[in-house]
Amino acid sequence: MQNWQTPNPDFAQVVPAVVLTMPAAQHLGFEFARVAPGEVDIRQPYRPELTQHNGYFQGGVLGSLADFAAGSAAGTLLRPGWVNMTIDYTVKILAPAKGTHVLARGRVLKPGALITIAAADIFSIDDDTETLCATALVTMRNVELG
Repeated sequence: MQNWQTPNPDFAQVVPAVVLTMPAAQHLGFEFARVAPGEVDIRQPYRPELTQHNGYFQGGVLGSLADFAAGSAAGTLLRPGWVNMTIDYTVKILAPAKGTHVLARGRVLKPGALITIAAADIFSIDDDTETLCATALVTMRNVELG
């Protein structure tokens, strides 16, 4: 666990506000569970329309959640007036995801002025049991607005 310093004192309000105004995040119904410098947890509640025919979360939903969690973690280290956009991401699904929700724990691996590398682990939550079901590596491009 790193002890990142953020140049934006309002990061804890800015990052969720930016993400939750995105139509894709609104459609999926993400909920921010934790925001800290270089780290973000995002919760995806179970909804039948996000699953395969057998009730497991669909892989694309897990990929989107990983992308948003890692990108949000990277966003906590941006300067005011900057945003980030995904360049690429790789998701490895390790186990079926089924439960009341899935939780993505995003974290920055290497911040940079223009490129930030982040990761996310996705856990399916059923009762009090967490199962690691996916992991992702995400590359973000940092862009100044204006």
